Amino acid sequence: MKKIAVIGAGLAGLAAATCMAEAGIEVTVYEKNSSSGGRARKFESHGYTFDMGPSWYWMPDVFEKYFNRFGKTTSDFYNLSRLDPSYRVFYSKEDVMDIPASLEGLYQLFEDREKGSSVYLKKFLDEGKYKYEVGINKLVYKPGISISELLNAELFAGLFKLDVFTSISNHVRGYFKNPQLVQLLEFPVLFLGAPAQRTPALYSLMNYADMALGTWYPEGGMNKIAEAMETLAKQLGVKFEFNATVENLAVTSNRIHTLKINGNSIAVDGVIAGADYHHVEQHLLAKEYRQYSEKYWNSRVMAPSSLIFYLGINKKIKNLLHHNLFFDRDFAIHATEIYDTKEWPTDPLFYICCTSKTDKSVAPVGHENLFILIPVAPDLKDNETVREKYFSLIMDRLEALTGETIRESIDFKRSYAHLDFISDYNAYKGNAYGLANTIMQTAYLKPSILNKKVKNLFYTGQLTVPGPGVPPSLISGQVVAEQLIKKVKSGNL
Repeated sequence: MKKIAVIGAGLAGLAAATCMAEAGIEVTVYEKNSSSGGRARKFESHGYTFDMGPSWYWMPDVFEKYFNRFGKTTSDFYNLSRLDPSYRVFYSKEDVMDIPASLEGLYQLFEDREKGSSVYLKKFLDEGKYKYEVGINKLVYKPGISISELLNAELFAGLFKLDVFTSISNHVRGYFKNPQLVQLLEFPVLFLGAPAQRTPALYSLMNYADMALGTWYPEGGMNKIAEAMETLAKQLGVKFEFNATVENLAVTSNRIHTLKINGNSIAVDGVIAGADYHHVEQHLLAKEYRQYSEKYWNSRVMAPSSLIFYLGINKKIKNLLHHNLFFDRDFAIHATEIYDTKEWPTDPLFYICCTSKTDKSVAPVGHENLFILIPVAPDLKDNETVREKYFSLIMDRLEALTGETIRESIDFKRSYAHLDFISDYNAYKGNAYGLANTIMQTAYLKPSILNKKVKNLFYTGQLTVPGPGVPPSLISGQVVAEQLIKKVKSGNL
């Protein structure tokens, strides 16, 4: 039986480990932190439970497909509820838009904002559905090893229908004129790591995922996904070692033979690296076994980092929903500061998740837990003074927009930014979301899941295919596991 080590118990690493174990491979996951989930970990303090990173549960079919391959369903592990409204958007104190879960409600909302736009929304979402079915069910499950993967007849015939050569910005504006509606439709690509002007219109599939497939919540929080995946992995025989820092990958004759972990040498037949790709390449491998240079990595377009505040509030807040987007400032300026000038923003947009609106278990009775996220450029100077500056700025706007005093009711506070991403995940440049999904960083143009210099080293996660996000991470782990399993079966590992 082959012994495979998975570095990192993030969602991609968990998915890879489970798939390999099902195939009869002996798998041990080594995680530097004390729990699984990676960016989808949780922490508890003062009676509050906080998801540390991901908070949007979109594309429920991807999760079902993952658990179904093992004869399970999501309901075997956690309860899902669909949020309605899906989320709230603050354009100003007087202009607040709740996004209904039903398509009929959405059509009416668009019609109220822009006469005749409901007809265009139906067409826009129909196009998004086609892109979703092709993109999510076909494109993203490809390993990105060769351009030939994209040259099958169906994909080639639908190339222009996928809108890969048009920006999402131009695509949206071809249908809608109302600035609030345009901003609403451009918001999902914010998490893909590039401004709407440089993101392919293929990603209107995200609008379909948002508006047609819905926004969901797993009772207990997003970490329930990681808990479920770890439980399933253990049922299939995967072993876990936490607080286990991988310090070196020892290579002989183009094969990894041992891992150095907490000063000890562990013999292996192969490795899947679910930790930060750059860290594994540049810090765990000898120079002659690296596929990419530091110059290459520095030339990559990174997705944003985040400045996050976790707050416990000792009262209920009336004017927030579970998900809240604050679009009361010019996003064009904020986007330029993230992607072009790469500086701390002057007056940023932000997002708040308040899971206690849906889930009573995550905060003491009568309290709220707030997760506040500001998208910011990676590789910025991060210190407590900067964090406090933005905390004060955001609290001023939050209190003005909701009409409530909040500062005086805070009984727990924690911040999280670049230095924490680096400390916890070895995140390259302190990024939060991986590589930006630009045309030149798509499919086989991403860092490869295979190390061509080390025959038994593979990569998974947000710096390789298919890209950033929770569903893509689940897919990434499955895709890389299939490649390793093929090598085991063919005797080439």
